[in-house]
Amino acid sequence: MTQNTKQMILFKAISHKKVIADFNGGDVSSDAGLLFLKESESKNGIISRIANVLHDQRHPGYVKHDLEQLLRQRSYQIASGYEDANDSDELRHDPIMKIVCEKTDTSLASQPTMCRFENAFSRKDLFRIAQAFVDTFISSYKKPPKGIILDLDDTADPTHGNQQLSFFNAFHDSYCFMPMHIYEGKSGKLITTILRTGKRPSGKEIVMILKRIVKRIRESWPDVGIIVRADSHYACPEVFDYCDEHNLKFVLGLTGRAPMIKKAKNTTDKAKELYFDKKKLVKIFTEFNYRAKSWSCERRVICKAEYNDKGPNTRFIVTNLENNNRRMIYETIYCGRGAMELMIKEHKSHLRSDKTSCSSFKANQFRLFLHSIAYVLLHAFRERCLRNTQFAKARFDTIRLKILKLGARVIFISTKIKVHLPTSCPYQEELYRIWQACVT
Repeated sequence: MTQNTKQMILFKAISHKKVIADFNGGDVSSDAGLLFLKESESKNGIISRIANVLHDQRHPGYVKHDLEQLLRQRSYQIASGYEDANDSDELRHDPIMKIVCEKTDTSLASQPTMCRFENAFSRKDLFRIAQAFVDTFISSYKKPPKGIILDLDDTADPTHGNQQLSFFNAFHDSYCFMPMHIYEGKSGKLITTILRTGKRPSGKEIVMILKRIVKRIRESWPDVGIIVRADSHYACPEVFDYCDEHNLKFVLGLTGRAPMIKKAKNTTDKAKELYFDKKKLVKIFTEFNYRAKSWSCERRVICKAEYNDKGPNTRFIVTNLENNNRRMIYETIYCGRGAMELMIKEHKSHLRSDKTSCSSFKANQFRLFLHSIAYVLLHAFRERCLRNTQFAKARFDTIRLKILKLGARVIFISTKIKVHLPTSCPYQEELYRIWQACVT
């Protein structure tokens, strides 16, 4: 086959009729569902918010694509499954992509332009972008909430080249980054993402990130209650002290140490005894005060003593909550952080945010932000526009497959743009309801 659009492709005959294909279909796109996503984004405003904090160092006389248009193009590409900047070379001519980027008169940016775009920003720009994510999170609420949960976690992002600050992580047995993801635990809204070296975060580093986020939130919501929730990697004395000093509650996992195991021995022995008596899983909760050498004071530690057919399963958490219901604190509040694994999965697996293959660490941080924009777009779209449809709890990859990947023929005329969706589309009524939710 050649690039000649008049070239025909002949397939096997069906019912004695020839099946002929060619490339003369005109302006056709496979991503017409992005029109719904754009309507939702116009209410969210995250792309404009981030574009406004960026400093454009390019000479105005040579600029064909402004920063907001580049942000839109890259973010919508990621949302619709084109995570590589190389995809820009083909998608720059896509009619739907041009519509959602609000540039129908000329082609969009190519891969070399996107590469320069990703490598253009300073540390100050990246800091302002991180703040813009927090501001977008705050503005997503119509009124201040009574309380929020800050879920913190990191995830391995393997590297395969000479990326700056790529460290070897023995636990993951690879060179990698360990980006920190921060979400609101009840709603799943993304607060920000920070690219990090491939090592466990120190207490000082965690506090440095936390204090900037908390300050920004408290400036808008001075009376909001905040719970910090994370696994044992974040159970550091600096975090405990910071939370106490700034009226924050925390529920953090804690690695079992010999003194803690000794204090919980009576409870674990009782759980074992009950298991062999009843022949079914047993969970008993206890608590005690504990102080490690590096801690400034004693802390409340809750122990879950579980025994099952595989043996003992003892877990510890540390908290400054005063509620007496140990089971509720452990099973409802602490174990609720399991939903964050799904949030990270959507960010990392469905949006491919591990595509951090640039040489520069700053460029890779900016790439992570681009994928985070796509997360915010899709999460807000699902929360606001899909709530009364069968896709109200759909994963991002399902939303992409069923809604965004919608074939359409686009006709540009002098007074309007016509988008002809498939007559055989199986979700016509659902798409109409989605459109109504997007525009109201």
